[in-house]
Amino acid sequence: MDFQYSSKVQALQARLLAFMDEHIYPNEKTFFGEITANRQAGDAWKPTRIVEQLKAKAREAGLWNLFLPESDQGAGLTNLEYAPLCEIMGRALWSAEVFNCSAPDTGNMEVLARYGTPAQQAQWLTPLLNGEIRSCFAMTEPAVASSDATNIEASIVREGDEYVINGRKWWSSGANDPRCKVFIFMGKSDPQNENRHKQQSMIIVPRDTPGVTVLRALPVFGYDDAPHGHGEVLFENVRVPAANMLLGEGRGFEIAQGRLGPGRIHHCMRLIGLAERSLEDMCKRSLSRVAFGKRVAEQGVTLERIANARILIDQARFLVLNAAQMMDTVGNKAAAKEIAMIKVAAPNMACQVIDWAIQAHGGGGVSDDFGVAYAYAQARTLRLADGPDEVHRNQIGKMELKKYLPSR
Repeated sequence: MDFQYSSKVQALQARLLAFMDEHIYPNEKTFFGEITANRQAGDAWKPTRIVEQLKAKAREAGLWNLFLPESDQGAGLTNLEYAPLCEIMGRALWSAEVFNCSAPDTGNMEVLARYGTPAQQAQWLTPLLNGEIRSCFAMTEPAVASSDATNIEASIVREGDEYVINGRKWWSSGANDPRCKVFIFMGKSDPQNENRHKQQSMIIVPRDTPGVTVLRALPVFGYDDAPHGHGEVLFENVRVPAANMLLGEGRGFEIAQGRLGPGRIHHCMRLIGLAERSLEDMCKRSLSRVAFGKRVAEQGVTLERIANARILIDQARFLVLNAAQMMDTVGNKAAAKEIAMIKVAAPNMACQVIDWAIQAHGGGGVSDDFGVAYAYAQARTLRLADGPDEVHRNQIGKMELKKYLPSR
């Protein structure tokens, strides 16, 4: 395995790091201050001015759509090449949007780029790539265990030249954002199909279609994640043109697997950046505080945690780079085990490292003054998003056992 970055990637790393130093870190208080002011004014979902201003700067700097491979509208990077850049963006929870590299838009753009018709791409992909609109992915449902996507009950029924959509979704990221103009919706179009993985379809639903109602914003450990957030959404007799179907009826599960592979690895890349910054915060804080006659950093337990954090982060990074390389060389399907492994390893690693950082900050760690509490909330959520740990562990275990089962 050769993880040496090309000169192109090293140049992008340098430019991205410089952009973070010049524009992202100095504006973190501005970003959260704007959200607080908007919330106090009665509209937490109003987009922040600072992000919109920085988007223009990122685009001018050529740091735009870095996630999108094989595209004349992106950087054309492989997964392995994108990994170190995504890690850098992950160091600030809000910065990926500045570079048009944030979820769920990245996954939705990849879906449209891979599976969309030219007309669908012109209507939705182009404005998403330009950062003019945002999007939502509507799959998870409150009434069923959505960790098994075949449980989904929402319906997509063909009536003439239209499809009629009914269902209730939640944890629909971006549904509350006023910039969200389009949903990619997963539901059952053929519930009686003997093949459980061909019962589902994905379809494009414009946000302003009659019958689409955002019922509420869902907080995560008390954080509303404004201005993007997550919503519970009701779809009641929503009618869209038949031309809005993606790829074809019964292809929804196939699209979901294609979408979630890159999405999962992007989450893991960003988590490594978040864990790195949390380790930095832990080191700086423990060096600045004195307890029982010596700095907290000199206490044995703190040194042990710092050492273990370093080990855990580097282990996770190598696992992610290995998965990225396999996705590039043998494809997402062949790399399924490696993707599942990092989806378990990275969030658990980040939760542990951030927890140690919280402990090093003392009471301040559970406040919003230092950012580690919010970082923990985000990392803990990713042990559920894109499939819970238990599902990925089951998949890994079955793949491992398969080596020892008699061939048939």
